[in-house]
Amino acid sequence: MNEREKIAKRIVDLCEEKEMSYYKLSYCSAVPMTTLMHIINCRTQNPGVFTLSKICSGLGISIKEFFDTEEFRGIDYDTE
Repeated sequence: MNEREKIAKRIVDLCEEKEMSYYKLSYCSAVPMTTLMHIINCRTQNPGVFTLSKICSGLGISIKEFFDTEEFRGIDYDTE
């Protein structure tokens, strides 16, 4: 699973956990529905940190909480 897929899965899982529809998340986060769906469908190559921060705000969590999962701990970042 690549990083885009991990981000999409995390959003989907959090929406399910919080019983929140994508429409409600879009509204609460002030992220356009098309942008949110492009992230969830992995059409966005690199979702911006500000967009992810707004999504986290809509979910009622911090960006640290969003990335504080086992899936993200194993990412090897290329520093070149």
